[in-house]
Amino acid sequence: MTEQAQSDAAADGGTASSDAAESDPLTPEARHAAAERMVHQYTLGAMAVGMVPVPLVDLAALLALQLKMLHSLAGVYDIAFKADLGRSAVASLLGSLLPSTAAPTLAASLGKLIPVSGQLLGGGTLVILNGAATFALGKVFIQHFAAGGTFLSFDPEAVRDYFEQQFEAGKSVAAELRPKARRNGAKTRGAPGVAPDASATEHPPSE
Repeated sequence: MTEQAQSDAAADGGTASSDAAESDPLTPEARHAAAERMVHQYTLGAMAVGMVPVPLVDLAALLALQLKMLHSLAGVYDIAFKADLGRSAVASLLGSLLPSTAAPTLAASLGKLIPVSGQLLGGGTLVILNGAATFALGKVFIQHFAAGGTFLSFDPEAVRDYFEQQFEAGKSVAAELRPKARRNGAKTRGAPGVAPDASATEHPPSE
């Protein structure tokens, strides 16, 4: 076989492999499992953010992390990410929890102004609320994307009840994850927005 023939054969083989990969997408079960793992990691990351000792900076870092989670979930389901619609969705869903969680969350963040005790109490409250909210947000978008939805078709009102149910479930999940979150928080303290999942440390998307 000539050198040109070998090159052509290799190219054909590469094309065949590429076509096979493209024709073999993730199964719905595989997508769901990948998305669930992702939400688990971002929930941990959100809890670690609650331990950031700087008031209000922790809240800004949480919003950035949640937006990055939506970007990552969109990638799992091959959905075009829309940053502006993602921010709007986060604001609308979290706003549905007002005033039951917003006031305690803000108070917990500002409580970190009080040396030692305020930081311990504030961080403890935010750890659970951050984790629960991020968990619920992820579950809502897994359901939405799995059903064929996109950011353009997302209707916060249609999923509000489900979001609130998952928020309550998320509190229990966060309580179980708290020991691990504390260990991760100890490693990342002083670095707002750093999550245990490496993908969560990227700059928030701005598409």
